[in-house]
Amino acid sequence: MQPNRYPTTPFEHLDKLKLTWTHLKIWYLSGAGFFTDAYDLFVISAVLTILTTYAVPGFEELQGHNAAFWTGLLGSAALWATIAGQLLFGFLGDRLGRKYLYGVEAAILVAGALLSAVAPNLLWLIAARTFLGFGIGGDYPISATIMSEYSNVRDRGKLVALVFANQGLGILASVGVALASVAWLPPDVAWRVMLGVGAIPAASVIYFRRKMPETPRFALLVKGDVKEAKKAAGLFGADITAPAKVEGLSLHDFLSNNWKILIGTTVSWFLTDIALYGTGVYSGAVVSSIIGQAKSIFQQILYQGLPFMVGLPGYFVAAFLLDRLGRKPIQNLGFAAMAVIYLAVSAVVLQAGKSVELLIPAAAALSVYSLSYFFINFGPNTTTFVVPAEVYPTRYRTTGHGISAAAGKLGAAISTLFFPTLLSAIGVSHLLQLLALVSVLGIPFTALMLPEPKLASLEAISGEHKYIRPLG
Repeated sequence: MQPNRYPTTPFEHLDKLKLTWTHLKIWYLSGAGFFTDAYDLFVISAVLTILTTYAVPGFEELQGHNAAFWTGLLGSAALWATIAGQLLFGFLGDRLGRKYLYGVEAAILVAGALLSAVAPNLLWLIAARTFLGFGIGGDYPISATIMSEYSNVRDRGKLVALVFANQGLGILASVGVALASVAWLPPDVAWRVMLGVGAIPAASVIYFRRKMPETPRFALLVKGDVKEAKKAAGLFGADITAPAKVEGLSLHDFLSNNWKILIGTTVSWFLTDIALYGTGVYSGAVVSSIIGQAKSIFQQILYQGLPFMVGLPGYFVAAFLLDRLGRKPIQNLGFAAMAVIYLAVSAVVLQAGKSVELLIPAAAALSVYSLSYFFINFGPNTTTFVVPAEVYPTRYRTTGHGISAAAGKLGAAISTLFFPTLLSAIGVSHLLQLLALVSVLGIPFTALMLPEPKLASLEAISGEHKYIRPLG
């Protein structure tokens, strides 16, 4: 049952606003972090291509007897730390406020990227990537919630999705920087430049994030600070209509009311990231299994970037349609399309040991496989980020988003850690069949566990309006 779009809350003016330049400014400040997050997480694919191809001093383990283990560990190091960052920043965002933390995660991103770029050996690089991942994790719940809590109802899905769409731009930038680096620089310098460039976009927003005011919803409903809430709403030319505060919404109430939703947001994100990060971080290995080995490092990085290019429009198509079609239909359409595509590609790949044969031309197989990136970005990769920023009450919103995002990155870390071993052991065809099963599992969790947030106020969709009491 669709909730009342505009229940009586202090934020009626904000909810009914038209899209403003201030909304777009907040989108930029939030989105720049996600550009950096994606760049840092996916550029490691090109870095691994170099470090596993050339004998770089200090990184001999990546070509030794246990190369698959060390490759998986380096590829997943940032993801394990991302989980910790999402949980901690999510918890603190609801205790200390969104503004209190905003910019801290960006500073960690800058430091982590620079430390990665100067790593003298593999253990240093793993440690630096781990530190970097902590900042990436912190960015998820805070940026998503800030954009959600400032948005108007009719454009909220679009705005939060466009924050996340910067992931696609960041991934594309990682491919572009990697191609330019290998084309113009020697290999032992190229990978360091790739990692160091990640510091630039994060550094550009630290100051402005620190200056951003607290969201009106947190300021009023959690802190009870009417003056601060009115100041934040005033940025949009809006006002707080009836000063109020949330009372009686305990942790027990939150869990009692939201356990089903929490399962829905965590499991669907977990399943999504198993597919996204396994095929994403090791895109080169999957593409090579389909079309054969590239003739050069440049060509290999270009090939592994092709699926990302096909997938990029998916983010923006989702942003355009979320407030029209709804989050749940788009998420399930994405899961279903992914499953069909994975099964279709696995059906045309015949593998005997390390020998691979295709039943259709390699270019056609790669084209079909690349479509999975479009549908994962159009579907669950975007919606699993948007929905947790909408369905939880203000007092627990960053916590709920952080837990959901951490579940996703747990799936990503597991997939990234074991993907090289599985690819070697069972081959690309059976691996794609496993990913098809993972995609199918996402459909019932979406359909049965999640509400539809389309065109509902945050207070209505979370049930928080029942706990709002007038101040004074």
